[in-house]
Amino acid sequence: MHMQDKLDEINALMSRLQKDYPSETKAFLNFMNKAEGGPALDRRTKELINVALAVAAQCEWCIALHVRHSAEAGATKDEIMSAGFMAVLMHGGPALMYLTPLTRAVDEFVK
Repeated sequence: MHMQDKLDEINALMSRLQKDYPSETKAFLNFMNKAEGGPALDRRTKELINVALAVAAQCEWCIALHVRHSAEAGATKDEIMSAGFMAVLMHGGPALMYLTPLTRAVDEFVK
């Protein structure tokens, strides 16, 4: 499976949730926009943090999304992989195994 398929699954899920549960979905998206919009850290840094958290949380969809966003914000392959290794440092062996989808996403989205 390509990591783009994970992004497509996210889009399908969000469309369904916005239709079936509009108030809950709107509340989550509003919170997400507020959290991501704060001025203290730039977008690239926030996305690299999100990459590390996605690996630690073992969420392939989150990994795909935040590697794509990190690349779009100018992060390099090495910066993204470094964020992944920080998750391994803090989360151990299970996080190390989630470098598998991280490397797939890097290969697919970082040119």
